[in-house]
Parts: sequence; C-alpha cells; structure tokens
Amino acid sequence: MKNFKNLLFVALFFITATVLGQTKITGTIVDETNQPLPGASVLVKGTTNGTSTDFNGKFTLQSKSNSGVLVVSFIGYKSKEAAYSSSNNKLTVMLMEDAGSLDEIVVVSNSFAIDRKTPVAVSTIKASEIELKLGTQEFPEILKSTPGVYATKAGGGYGDGRINLRGFNSENVAVMINGVPVNDMENGRVYWSNWAGLGDVTSAMQVQRGLGASKVAVPAIGGTINIISKTTDIEEGGNFGYTLGNDGYTKYGLTYSTGLMDNDVAVTVSAAQTSGRGYVDGTPFTGFNYFLNVSKELNDEHKLSFTAFGALQRHGQRQNRHLIKTFRDSERGRKYNSDWGYKNGQLTNSEDNFYHKPQISLNHYWTLSDKTFISTAAYVSFGTGGGGGTAGANKFGFDNSEYRDGPLGTINFDKIVDENIANGVNGSISALRASRNDHNWYGVLSTLKTDLTDEFTLLAGLDYRNYTGIHYTEVTDLLGGQFLADDSNVNNPNNQAQVGDVIFYDNDGKVGWLGGFAQLEYSKDAISAFVSANVSNTTYQRVDRFLYLDSDPNQTSDKYDFLGYGIKGGVNYNLDENHGVFVNLGYFEKAPFFNSVFANRNNVDVNADAENQKITSYELGYTFRSAKFSANLNLYYTSWKDRTEVARFQLQDGTIAFANILGVNALHKGIELDFSYRPSDKLTITGMASLGDWKWDSNVENVEIFDETNTKVDEVDILIKGLHVGDAAQTTFALGTNYKLTPETTFTVDYNYYGDLYADFDPSSRGEVGPDAWKVPNYSLFDTSIRHKFKFGNFDTAITARVNNVFDTVYISDAQDGSGSNAQTASVYYGAGRTFSVGAKINF
Repeated sequence: MKNFKNLLFVALFFITATVLGQTKITGTIVDETNQPLPGASVLVKGTTNGTSTDFNGKFTLQSKSNSGVLVVSFIGYKSKEAAYSSSNNKLTVMLMEDAGSLDEIVVVSNSFAIDRKTPVAVSTIKASEIELKLGTQEFPEILKSTPGVYATKAGGGYGDGRINLRGFNSENVAVMINGVPVNDMENGRVYWSNWAGLGDVTSAMQVQRGLGASKVAVPAIGGTINIISKTTDIEEGGNFGYTLGNDGYTKYGLTYSTGLMDNDVAVTVSAAQTSGRGYVDGTPFTGFNYFLNVSKELNDEHKLSFTAFGALQRHGQRQNRHLIKTFRDSERGRKYNSDWGYKNGQLTNSEDNFYHKPQISLNHYWTLSDKTFISTAAYVSFGTGGGGGTAGANKFGFDNSEYRDGPLGTINFDKIVDENIANGVNGSISALRASRNDHNWYGVLSTLKTDLTDEFTLLAGLDYRNYTGIHYTEVTDLLGGQFLADDSNVNNPNNQAQVGDVIFYDNDGKVGWLGGFAQLEYSKDAISAFVSANVSNTTYQRVDRFLYLDSDPNQTSDKYDFLGYGIKGGVNYNLDENHGVFVNLGYFEKAPFFNSVFANRNNVDVNADAENQKITSYELGYTFRSAKFSANLNLYYTSWKDRTEVARFQLQDGTIAFANILGVNALHKGIELDFSYRPSDKLTITGMASLGDWKWDSNVENVEIFDETNTKVDEVDILIKGLHVGDAAQTTFALGTNYKLTPETTFTVDYNYYGDLYADFDPSSRGEVGPDAWKVPNYSLFDTSIRHKFKFGNFDTAITARVNNVFDTVYISDAQDGSGSNAQTASVYYGAGRTFSVGAKINF
C-alpha cells in the first residue's frame, strides 16, 4: 500500500507539472485590412501541435512549453512567425498578401466554396477589389467580369441594377447576406435598392455558378451569390471617406471600431450618406446606409454576434423603356426619361422608389468540442416602402404632347394641377400614388458541423421562415384636387380618397417556409467529395381586404402547400499540385411562385395545382494552379422543365381567364474560362470568356384557357422551340490589368465585351411561328481606376479615382421584344455613358 501511495504521488506530481507547464495561447489572425482570416493554420514551430482559426479568425492552442514560436500560414499570404510566452499568450497576427502566390479564396462561411476542394465553378471578390472598382456603379456591376454574369443598371436609377447568371434572372439566383436568403419570398426577386451601400460593409462576395455549395435549403437554378459583411475589427480604429462623382454624386461615410475590449466585447459601427442628380434625367437620389456589429466572447465555447444593417433611400426612376427612335429624337439622347417633370418649379417624379429594409440578426456560435460546432442565426427584417406611379386619367404618357413641355419634353404637372382645381367638387382627374410592398420577415437558420472521422464531415441544418407581404396602393399627391374617387373597395365603394388613403387594392401574401438539409463530405489527400439532400415545404395564403367584405370568409384564403426537394453531389480530384478536375450533378424541384398559385389575384379562383419547376444540372471543371498562373475551365448543362408560366388573357366580354401552362422548358448550356496571370510582383492580368447557348426547348400546343367559373373557353399555342432566351448576353469576354506603378500606386484597366444579347419576351406571347427575338448590337466597354496611398500627417490615406465607359460608348443594355422582332419595334434602355468618381479615405 505504501508503495502504491508513493507511486500515486509521483504520478500526480508529473501530471501536475505537465498541466502547470502548459501554456494556453489564444489569438486572432487578420489580413492587412484587419479582417479575420478563417481557416488559417497555426502551428507551434518544430512540432506537429497545431490548429486552425474559426469563423472569426480566432484560435486556441495548448503548448507544453512556457515560451516558443508560432508559425502562422494561409493560402495566398506570406507565412509569419510570432513569439509567445506565459506572460504574452494573447496574440494578434497580421498576414500580408503574397504577390508571388495566387489569390485563393478566403473561407468565411459554411456556404463559401474552398479552392481546389469544393467541386463547383466559383469566383470570389474581396473587400479591397470592391473598394477599388465600385465607384458610382451599381453593386451587381462589380461582378460583370465574372463568367456567366450579365449585370446592368437597367433603367439607370439609384439601386435599380439587375443581374443574370448563366441566363437566369434574379428570381432563379439565390442571394444570401451572411448566409441569410434575401430573395423576395413571394416572387424570388432581389431589389438591389434595398441594399444600397452594401459595398461599404462587404468583406467578401462569392459567386457560385450552377448548383453551388450553399449548405441551406435554397434551390438556385442559375447559382448563388453569397455576400459576407464585415465583422468587428480586432484593433481600435476607423476611417473617414469622401467621394465626388458625375452629375452631383456625393458620398461621405465614417467607420469606427472599439477593437476587442477588456470585457471581450468588440463593436464596429459604420454609416454613409449618398446623394446626387443621377446620370439619367429625373433620377435624383438620397441614400443613408448603416451597419452595426457587436460581438461578445462569452467563453471558449460560446460567442454571440449581433448585426444590424440597412439602407434608407429614395430615388427617381426611368420606369418606361422607349423605342430607339424616341431616344434619337429627344434632345437628351440616351439620358432621356419620360417619367418626370416640374410642379411649381420643383422636380417631381411620376415614377420613383423609396424603401427601407433593415436586416437584424443574432448569431450564436457554439463549439461543443474540437470536432463539433453549431452556428445559429435568428433574424428579422421589416421592409417599408414601394414604388411611385400615377392614378386616374393617364395624362403622363411620353407621347401626350398636351401635357408635355414640348415634344418629348418633361411632364407639365402645373397644367394637370390647374385642371384638377377646375374640376372642383368632382375631385382629381389625375393624381400620383405609391404601390406599397411592405413586409415582415422572421427566420432562424441553424447548422451543425461535426467531424465523424478524419475523412468524413457531416453537416445538417434547419431553415425556418415566416413572411407576410403587405400590398396596397396609397394616394401620395392629389395634384391640386380635393379627392380621388375610387370604388375598388367593396367595404367602402364610394371612397373619396385623401393623401395617405388606400386605393385600388389592399392584400397580404403570407408565405411559410420550413426546410432542412444534410450533407456528407469526404476529404483525403487529393480527393474531396460531397453528397447533399434538401427538402422544403412552402405554404401560401392570401388575405384580401378590398375584394371581399369583412364578413366574407373568403377574405382569407385556404392554405396551399408545395413540397420541394433536391439532391446534388460532386467530386474534386487534384491530379497533382497544379492540376485538378471536378464533376457535379444534381436534380431539384422548386415550388411555384406565389402569383402562380393566386394567378387571378383573388382568393377563390386559385391555381392550386400549380406544378413544381424541375431542374437537372451537370457540370465538369478543370483547374490549374501555379505560382504565377491560375485558370478554370467549366462546362455546364442545365435543363429547366415546367418553368412557371401562368398566362392571363382578357376575353371578349372583358373578363379575365388564365392558363397554368406546363411543358415550357428551356435548356442552358455553355463553356466558361477564367484566368489570372502574375508575370511579376507589379503586374496581374486577369481574363475570362463565357460562351452560352440558352434556348427554349419545347413548343406547347392546345393550351386550354378557363374562365372564372373554370369553364374551358379557348385553346392557344406557345411556339418557342429553338428561340433564344433573352435578357442577358450569351457571349461575354473580359480582360483586366492591375499594375503597381509604385508600392503605393495601383493602376487598373478593364475591358468587357458583350454579344448575343437577345431582347426579352414572354413565351406565352408567341402563339405563332415567328422570328427569333431581336438581337441587340454587340458592344464593348473600357473602365479604369487608379489608387494612391500616402501619409496625411500620421494618418494612412488613399485616394481612388475611377472612370467607367472611358470612351463614352453608346450602347443598348436592356431590350423588350416588339412586333416583328426588329430594331424598329423593340423598346430599350440605353446604358450609361462616361461616368467618374474621385474619393479619399483617411484611416485613424
């Protein structure tokens, strides 16, 4: 027994000595902009004892020695050594980009793809590039040199930009901010004006073309755009920025971070205001965007992060396309806009947009063990606003010279006001209104990640959303009249509406969503693979306060459920340190949109049998990586069957009939190439080529049309097979250079070419065999920028100047097909001419 006690004493002595001799090292790895680097490797020099940083660039490591050196490395950055000791065991290590290595992906989210591992076609843009290339462009335009992307300013108003990916519009492209989906729950669209100013707070933006690697139950035909906002900075400091641009563009903003304080709390706040007259006539704008992040390290296992951001904005719009002849006949040329004028000397828009959509989220990060991690985000969004327009007699048309200040002139609002005043007790003949699209959106996303073995990782998650869209029209300006008569409301048929009163319609769209996914990943040596499945149930319900009496049970519709599901998988194989290949494939069914179910915009004539859209996609890829050159080659094939197509027809007696049209199929296939070449530390050359072949793949004949009593009244044909899908350039090329004139001065030139852009058209409008949609003339654009960094006193300062469309090229960016499918009948938007901006940022 005595020997046992002595032996136990000796064992306890050594255990205690070992524990006391260990040093716990904690820290954060950041880049030169103080942004965290998740996935960075941290290794005790001369040992195999190491770890990697988490989502926020943080790490914890036990060392058997009281002092030593850490070796920190991250792909695309220079490795760095950092000394530690028992008295200096909380470290912040900053890595610098390595000009001699490739700019690999920053892994900042479970939904981000990892280079040479995740088998998808992907492009990533980091904050430094966004800051250099944004200027006065719309946020989606940053991606215009990405394969498969077509981005334009559309009508040209602030925030009115749009993006297509592999020929699919935003309804079929999943957009996520910090992993939270932002596509409209009713129609799938993305309104970029809701996120004006997003470029100021974006840490990285990644485009995953095709099925993508997004680990949420979000079906996306064209691909996924994942935007990661900045988090709390590690060190105290901030910056002030001021930018001037064409047509009165002015922007100023401030960002400040407390850094990590003694109570393990860090706060970052950012705000900016933007205003200007707009390049297009009659499109003045004012926007205020803000960002707040508060993070708290509760302990080694738990962290909370609160984020709130949004943009309060109002801008004039060019809502109506026009014939090419109209633009040429106008004195204002491509800047012509028919949707504005003057009232009592003040600029007044007949079409405008105003919106505020804050997104607030609380993220909880829970490290259960060194193998298991749970991330949960609870979020809420309250959207308020809508788009302006006209009501009553249409005196606002561009060709109504009686109410224009000259041919193709501005609207003479004063004459309309005088006529309304003269109409006296009969009320306004014409007025202005706003179509409101408010919403309340709540959701929870939770993802579990666990390492089953060294090779296998399991991810699983739940996605719950509850959305109510509140739709109504309100009077905004009686234009001198006493009221606006409206009989649309059965509960108030003799409404003499005043400013702020509801007219025309008042309804809610309720959408419920519950989805889940599971993904198994395998990674060993040169091979990585995954298989993923998701399922979701979408519930639709409609409330109408205008078409039904308050006592009518039909005021609230029944609920209609639509089940969607999908499965996808892929394999990546790195042949050697330079070459890699991948393949992925998948199939999913996507629920129809809200308006396809309530096609007749009432609660009785419901299209309850609306079919799911069915998508099959295949993709092959090849990657090459070396010290100076990298390239990606992708081939894709996407079959889109039973595209949601609900056609509405007006019958001879004036009633409306509709048809749920199945068999409207499309086939999108193509090849994409992009590369980056660094012949020296000073010069980087990038380029891409994207060749698409997107066509409608079927005719649909003998489509039965039913009236409101569900009685068959007609048959129509949809003859579209072989016609090109419109609305996006099918052939694009880009070439860019980034040259460091000095260590402090960077100069860029970017060239973009767009070809095979066909005018958009509604497939259900093609009832006869006819020509292909009108093909817009091909065009090319040059952009350039220069940035110079210097010391302003003790402050690091940078001045950035940018010019877009350097040669002031005249081109058509958007077109709607007309009768005969030719240039004479197409209605178009012209793209912006030469624009510029000059900005300064002072860091403190």
